[in-house]
Amino acid sequence: MLIARTEAAPDGTSGATSARRKPTFRPEVQGLRALAVLMVVTYHVWLGRVSGGVDIFLLISAFLLTLSFVRKVESGTSLNLVRHWLHLFKRLLPAAVVVILGVLAGTWLILPQSRWPMVLEQAWASLLYRQNWLLADTAVDYYAQDHASASPLQHFWSLSIQGQVFILWPLVFAGSAVVWKLLRRRYSISYRAVLAAGFAVILAASLAFSIDQTATNQAYAYFDTRTRLWEFALGSLLALGLPLLNPGRVLRLVLGWAGLAAMVSCGLVLTVDRAFPGFVALWPTLAAAAIIVAGQSGSRFGVDRFLSWKPLVSLGDNSYALYLWHWPVLVLALAATGVESPNLSQGGAIIAASVVLAVLTTRFVEKPLREWHWPQVRSWRTAVVVAACCAVLAGPVAVWQTSLTEVEAATAAQPRELTPGAAQLTQGNGGTPAPAARIIPAPAALDSDWAGIQAPCLGRNAPQDPVLEGCRQEVPSGEITKRIVVLGDSHAQQYLAALAPVAEARGWELVTLLMPACRFGAYSETRNAECNTYNRASTAYVLEHRPDAVFTVATLTHEEAPFETEVPAYLEGIQPIADAGIEIVGIRDNPRFTFNMPECVQRYAPDAPACNPPLNESLVDPSPLESYRGKVAGLHLMDLSDFICAEGICPAVVGNVYVYKDDNHLSRTYVESMIPMFEQRLLAATGWT
Repeated sequence: MLIARTEAAPDGTSGATSARRKPTFRPEVQGLRALAVLMVVTYHVWLGRVSGGVDIFLLISAFLLTLSFVRKVESGTSLNLVRHWLHLFKRLLPAAVVVILGVLAGTWLILPQSRWPMVLEQAWASLLYRQNWLLADTAVDYYAQDHASASPLQHFWSLSIQGQVFILWPLVFAGSAVVWKLLRRRYSISYRAVLAAGFAVILAASLAFSIDQTATNQAYAYFDTRTRLWEFALGSLLALGLPLLNPGRVLRLVLGWAGLAAMVSCGLVLTVDRAFPGFVALWPTLAAAAIIVAGQSGSRFGVDRFLSWKPLVSLGDNSYALYLWHWPVLVLALAATGVESPNLSQGGAIIAASVVLAVLTTRFVEKPLREWHWPQVRSWRTAVVVAACCAVLAGPVAVWQTSLTEVEAATAAQPRELTPGAAQLTQGNGGTPAPAARIIPAPAALDSDWAGIQAPCLGRNAPQDPVLEGCRQEVPSGEITKRIVVLGDSHAQQYLAALAPVAEARGWELVTLLMPACRFGAYSETRNAECNTYNRASTAYVLEHRPDAVFTVATLTHEEAPFETEVPAYLEGIQPIADAGIEIVGIRDNPRFTFNMPECVQRYAPDAPACNPPLNESLVDPSPLESYRGKVAGLHLMDLSDFICAEGICPAVVGNVYVYKDDNHLSRTYVESMIPMFEQRLLAATGWT
């Protein structure tokens, strides 16, 4: 992780090796770094959980950086921030670039093509230290994240936050120095006091913001730099206040071991990934602070004796590279073997490989540049190293992205007769095989192959309830012959690829009230509170606006048996709508699977048995739709499953078109190929003309 090796390191990232330590070196802090990275690695590999170790890294990095800068200011040494930043990134970037290049090679060899664009986008974000913001945006975007496997670069989010703070914190040090010099002309005040006041304000503001955002928008808050600043501020305040703390020997023993116990147990006791970084993150950070305050106890029973153990301290020397390598090695190993969760021996092999790569990276990349001293140090020379690192990575990424764009364009430009999609099934007996062609959409385009309408609801369609602020409308330019409201979740949204074109051709107005993972129905304990609230608001909207009809998904598919059921409280949900004289269209849900369908095709082949599961492992017979018939007046039932699963098989590819974009959503391209069949079934079910 991105943390200093010694208190004296000016950039907060490196220091002397075990053979030549500086006088200010604290081996127990180095051992604490090693233990924190071991927590992160073992929790990721075997427990599949977040440990709280990253929060400890953030505190320690600020602690060491603060000690370094305070000594500079108090000794009258020039801060020279530009040189500091160049020197910092000269040390950080080479190892990071080596790892990212390794990830790109592993991606090309192991990962399916549909995941390449994501990895390339994150390669840029990791290089530019903005990975956390990219993940924050996708973490709250259901359609960007839904069912996506872990990225081998997503762990760069914490490095990005540290990189941003390592730019911000020196500005705080410099600004505080200016304020201190102005104040000391009239007041007897120390630089440490001015700095402490500044960090106290940052801690209070950031912690309050973190608590609020974690409670209201935790998915975004987890990656937000602003919600993590307090952890850095706590580390800085610890560095400033440490000289004032002088606990007795017994208290040092208690603080050390209590802190260690709390630190190690955090990830086991708390659901860190869903509760952080609010006030709960005080647990691991205060635990680490207690260990640092305990310091060197002078007792053979002190925790510092354990943390100063030479193998642990040596591991601390390689902790940055170990953090860099452990996650991509884990993700790529699992992707290559198909293992979902490694056992003891498999996990041990992953950790061993990560340690070997970390030692090699530290020995042959990080250490040589750290110890590389020119006869005359010039900032421009450091800048050349930084620029060269960026160029070494930027070149391959840009070329690869350009190649994917060209393939995507060539795939999309194929004649439509080569990619008939569902039309292939209209000829009976599964249709005749489609001619050889590239499967559409291209893998690089699959992630964005979503259906939907974009214009916000305005005028008479505008909802009064803020819960429905995501309302969207599509109003025909001519006479409106019918008004339809689409209710439900992404499985209703996917059919807009067929419904919207039909509506446009026939002069129908469409309004969508959609919430991810929220199937429409009356109140049910099987739904979360937000979904029940949204469905209640949607019902009120429909009863107020009185459209001609609503469009819903009337069954619910599952990954395992029972593969298809009725939607909870579906009939109760549509009854008030039917009582108001509004027609209801209920379409059968599509199958969902335990694996990503396009990735299966890219890994094996379109006709591989693994990518073409049996129908009886996807849908049930008879359809749950049959249980609804005759129970609600005005309910019209539709079933397009014969154009999704044919001849007892649910294929991944039909007519050179991916049927699915992931493990449970139909691709927009395939639904578009079903437009004629969709229109025919809709009109037949409803009797509309």
